Amino acid sequence: MAKQARKSATKKVPKQLDLGLPQSPPKGQKTKSRAAKETVAKKTSAAKVAAQAKKKPKANAKAKPAKPTQAVVEAEPSEPLPKPPRTPKKKERVTAEKLGELQREISISEFFTKNRHLLGFDNASRALLTSVKEAVDNALDACEEASIQPDIKIEIKQVGENRFTMYVEDNGPGIVKAQIPKIFGKLLYGSKFHRLRQSRGQQGIGISAAAMYGQLTTGKPCIVSSKTAAGQPAFHYHIVIDTAANRPKITHEDKLDWPHKDHGTSVEIEIEAIYKGGKRSVDEFVQQVAVANPHARIEYLTPGKPPIVYPRLTESMPRETKEIKPHPYGVELGVLQRMSQTTKSRALGGFLQSEFSRVSGQIADEICKNANLPPDLSLKELNQEKIEALYKAIGATKIMAPPTNCLAPIGESALIDGLKALLVQRHIAEEMLNEAKLRKRADPDAPAPAQDAEATAAIEAQITQALESVARIEEEEDEEEEGEDERHQEDDEEHVAGNNGNGEHDVDPADGDEDTGDGDSEGSRTGVVDVFGKPCFITAVSRHPRVYRGNPFLVEAALAYGGEMPGDELATVVRLANRVPLLYQQGACAMGQAIVRTNWRSYDIEQSRGALPVGPLLILVNISSVWVPFTSEAKEAVAHYDEIITEMKFALQECGRRVSRHIRRRRRVADAQKKQRYIERYIPHIGLALQGILGLSDARRD
Repeated sequence: MAKQARKSATKKVPKQLDLGLPQSPPKGQKTKSRAAKETVAKKTSAAKVAAQAKKKPKANAKAKPAKPTQAVVEAEPSEPLPKPPRTPKKKERVTAEKLGELQREISISEFFTKNRHLLGFDNASRALLTSVKEAVDNALDACEEASIQPDIKIEIKQVGENRFTMYVEDNGPGIVKAQIPKIFGKLLYGSKFHRLRQSRGQQGIGISAAAMYGQLTTGKPCIVSSKTAAGQPAFHYHIVIDTAANRPKITHEDKLDWPHKDHGTSVEIEIEAIYKGGKRSVDEFVQQVAVANPHARIEYLTPGKPPIVYPRLTESMPRETKEIKPHPYGVELGVLQRMSQTTKSRALGGFLQSEFSRVSGQIADEICKNANLPPDLSLKELNQEKIEALYKAIGATKIMAPPTNCLAPIGESALIDGLKALLVQRHIAEEMLNEAKLRKRADPDAPAPAQDAEATAAIEAQITQALESVARIEEEEDEEEEGEDERHQEDDEEHVAGNNGNGEHDVDPADGDEDTGDGDSEGSRTGVVDVFGKPCFITAVSRHPRVYRGNPFLVEAALAYGGEMPGDELATVVRLANRVPLLYQQGACAMGQAIVRTNWRSYDIEQSRGALPVGPLLILVNISSVWVPFTSEAKEAVAHYDEIITEMKFALQECGRRVSRHIRRRRRVADAQKKQRYIERYIPHIGLALQGILGLSDARRD
């Protein structure tokens, strides 16, 4: 009986279903691991079996208490419990003292080492162009300040893969020994930043930044040689820049014999770069430098190409510029306050007369009256309130525009000569390059073109002869074509309105001490020249000086139409600022905007909306100023001042009117020649027909 009871109890034990659900532990018991869960499940099953056996005992039988049967149950493996989040370590609080220990002064050299793109060294091809540009600008400025006709040599040598040596030599006055390391080895060191006169360099960064870039990319020093007088040796330096302290470090110093020059300076920098031709290249830069500086002779040597020489086109030097004092309209409040603290004057009236241009005693008294300040007020009594009153009074007082003898524009005749030379140089350079390619194709092992003195002299003679052969075909008449006044009446009205609107800031030539134009007649500025058998119309315009923010500026424009230039491409644009070519950021430049905003369609030149004109056209714009408002330290674009853009548009419109007259005149000549050809072709046939109709003899017909 006991066996049967145990069997029935065993049969009636329900088998637990494996539903994949976690088993509930008994009340009050916590499961801490998988083993604990399995133990609890076994005990629970045994208890249930025992309870069911007690409920159903067999009648008339004394059953012994059955031993509980333990059912083997496989528990479903469960996911491991997530680990409790780790308590973050408490961050140690930074004190002001620790932050103060991290502060340190940053030198300008360190800043531009990390931000060299601001100076135009953002890629390898631009780096070479920027280095050459800075060296050439220094050479031209030095020669002009010493009234020496520039003779400049530019040489680019490849010394390895993406490694080039840039060498620039001039015949300037030279540099004294003590100044050589500072000029080439210290940023923001120069002689032009504090002077208001036209010059190419302004900031004292350029050539030292090129040396810094060469040191950064190649580890090589900047090599400088300079000679100040005949019979003396040249000072020779190897210079590196200590960027942490922004100071030069001389690694080698020597003296050299320099017999081929009485005076001058040479600079050699090895940099990581890429040399290429075409647009926005060193080749194009040197071409445009020759256009903007017709008084300079430039010798240009490049890897694997024949030498190019840009001969001197004129023996006259640019007019010597004079330093001027700041104009009151161009001084800001903080600058006015600083000037009042550093001046040698003691009284307010004397300060205004001695520190500013165009401020006479009468004007100084008027400014003081408008500011409710006595002219004999001591500058020590000038507080913030009085300085602000003085600043407002300056703006409310009518003051004559600043003098313009600080400007040296290129001049209309020089621009004409420069454009003619540019067209000739392009033709000859293309011919020489094609010849070199043909020789290389015929003989791959042929040596590179010679670049010695003999080869250079031969090419210079060839170019000079070609320039002399460019003859003037005709001079354009100055009289307006019929209907011209009505057609351009809108432009003329805009011109007059603009002048009247700017009347307060215009500069009358009489007020500017002397006229900045070259005084040429219209006939000598405009005409058609024969460039290798193809006529080309060339004209130039030099505007009168104007003022922006108290700074005088002058705009010039020149235009070439025809010649060998393609007729189905966008016009070629040459942008100059103080005779320096600007090759990048044309769309962001005021010159580019002035060209695009000019309505060239009204001058018979094709143009799409918001784009450059299309045709065989070259457009040149130059701005001359004591302070050109560049958009960045790289000096690649001129800022958008309304006064500057307006003046540029006026100059371009005048060039457009002249080229429009030329185009219509050519059309009339072409129509007349076409009619003449028709007459010559068909009149004999008409005569024969009339002879037959009228029955005339040959004698009477003739």
